[in-house]
Amino acid sequence: MPLLLIREATPADIPALLAWNTAMAWETEHKRLDPVVLERGIAGVFEQPRRGFYLIAERGGVAVGSLLVTYEWSDWRCGDFWWIQSVYVTPEARRGGVFRALYAQVEQQAKAAGAVGLRLYVETENRRAQATYADLGMQECHYQMYESVMPTVVDDAD
Repeated sequence: MPLLLIREATPADIPALLAWNTAMAWETEHKRLDPVVLERGIAGVFEQPRRGFYLIAERGGVAVGSLLVTYEWSDWRCGDFWWIQSVYVTPEARRGGVFRALYAQVEQQAKAAGAVGLRLYVETENRRAQATYADLGMQECHYQMYESVMPTVVDDAD
């Protein structure tokens, strides 16, 4: 099996990121995303790097997975937590170390940048992902997540 290459995404990766985010939302939440809004959201990361960055995993020159990193300032720790979001691995590449390689790259970059920690959220029923995160040394925290969606945002999940 060819080695994995992890690289920063470029705007040329937007079509793959669009497809993968769409698939991930459907697979994990049965949520249909508006492709126009999603494409603008992905492009917004490239337009304003302060928002974060995407990483792409390639095996044999073929993109097989990605994730998004965003930043959250912690006044308690006087530093940024790096949030891992929008994780997707193509079905044929799953259980092949793709997420582990992406995570290792994020961890290395976060340490070099002086981040205070890594965080992610996971669907409560996604036991396989939870086990993977625990195997990487991540710990379940004691926070529950709440949200309030602003009226201007279209949400087909309800």
